[in-house]
Amino acid sequence: MKPWILYSLLRLGIFAAAFSLLMVAQVEWWLSAIVAAILGFAISYIFFGKLRDAVALDIVARRAGPSHDPDRDAEDAESEARNPYNTPNSVDSSDVDAEPRDLESDR
Repeated sequence: MKPWILYSLLRLGIFAAAFSLLMVAQVEWWLSAIVAAILGFAISYIFFGKLRDAVALDIVARRAGPSHDPDRDAEDAESEARNPYNTPNSVDSSDVDAEPRDLESDR
């Protein structure tokens, strides 16, 4: 089982158990939820450090990802098809002014 699934299920279980106990003790639902969330956080922080580190390493491994991305290759090919001169700021003919501007008068 992936570490983030196990970690999430453990935290959810701690929250559910604490929330249930507080509700049986007839504590207000909103106060039970706050206390259960704090207990779930504290218990997982103190006792599940190795599992939390495994989750962090799994996230790092996913972020590194493959060096070859098929989506990126397809986007690059489409961009090159639209822009055959491979200039980053090429101008479409629709973007050009119909009348030339006099640069001297702009000053």
